[in-house]
Amino acid sequence: MQLRYNFRVYPTSDQQIELARAFGCARVVFNDGLLLRQAAREAGGKYISDAELSRRLITEAKRTPHRAWLGEVSSVVLQQALADLNTAYRNFFASITGKRKGRRVAPPRFRSRKDSRQAIRFTKNARFKILDNGRLRLPKIGDLHVRWSRSLPSVPSSVAIIKDAAGRYFASFVVTIDQDEALPPAGSEVGVDLGLTHFAVMSDGTKVAAPKFLRRAARRLKRLQQALSRKQKGSAGRRKAVVKVARAHARVTDTRRDWQHKLSTALVRENQAVYVEDLCVVGLGRTRLAKSVHDAGWASFTAMLEYKAARYGRTFGRVDRFFPSTRMCSACGRINEKMALNVRAWDCLCGSHHDRDVNAAKNVKAAGQADFNDRGAQVRPGLVPAPRGEAVTRPDAACSARSVEGISVL
Repeated sequence: MQLRYNFRVYPTSDQQIELARAFGCARVVFNDGLLLRQAAREAGGKYISDAELSRRLITEAKRTPHRAWLGEVSSVVLQQALADLNTAYRNFFASITGKRKGRRVAPPRFRSRKDSRQAIRFTKNARFKILDNGRLRLPKIGDLHVRWSRSLPSVPSSVAIIKDAAGRYFASFVVTIDQDEALPPAGSEVGVDLGLTHFAVMSDGTKVAAPKFLRRAARRLKRLQQALSRKQKGSAGRRKAVVKVARAHARVTDTRRDWQHKLSTALVRENQAVYVEDLCVVGLGRTRLAKSVHDAGWASFTAMLEYKAARYGRTFGRVDRFFPSTRMCSACGRINEKMALNVRAWDCLCGSHHDRDVNAAKNVKAAGQADFNDRGAQVRPGLVPAPRGEAVTRPDAACSARSVEGISVL
């Protein structure tokens, strides 16, 4: 199993210049490759292979006067830029042919030097090294100071240097771990219903309040955005204001990610199986609740649950998004009519009183157990007698009975 470990790095001013040069060279090679393939397609030519692209845009381009500066950076960085382009094309082709599941993937686009995120990648061929003093040695860049918050479980296979919109630098290591980190078995399973009023409601009745990090930071963000709008375009003050806004958003993102990591780790450690509903976040993001939906971060939270469950030997399951978890009675299995969002509790005809979210979490747990467990738990409870008021016959039942009786007599 492959995992990423991110650490903050602090390059010197000279190293920042070298990193900026590497970012630019990787971007140019990527754009040249994309332009070359687009031109070949418009001309009706064949799809240019990866090896041919590397030969023409790296090996031969370094010998030309207008691309000689490509030799100032590590060749691995340039090769990985083309590898990213090839991956983007493969994902696009797999998407339009139906081999790739999920949303339709767009074709690769040109990279801009004004993009808020810049990244380069070094593989083992680049011979990067973690020194004994804790610094990260990169070819043609130097020894970077890394703020180690934990140790790596194994030798990394690659490292990516990332610069975000806030001007921060990170080193992202890819490591491979063995599947021997399974936790001791837990005796409980839980269904999780994700929402906006409460971020998560468990099938055992536990409710986790929604932290609403973006809403809490809205006043500060508004003030910074207003200050940015007053700055003259192209000025140094505007560039500084842009960085301040990016840092405020980065603080919100980091706080949300830290909180989700803690909650997801607690759920995985305390339960043998975790089941969630497969929500259509993209569709909900087009409604009037879009800001609250994106602030909640359901997709990132469920992704954390999934990979942590796989890492620690737990079971994780997604219940179909069309499963009527809210409208179904967890006691008798009756499916009621659609309910408005302001209905937080309701009574079933079987006599059960339900909290809307707790009932949905119970149904999610039952559906997950039926789909992913070997015990064969039922998604819906067994048959129950109909209430007296509902025990009626169809209007034409008597006629049907007489006709059948007449036929049997003849």
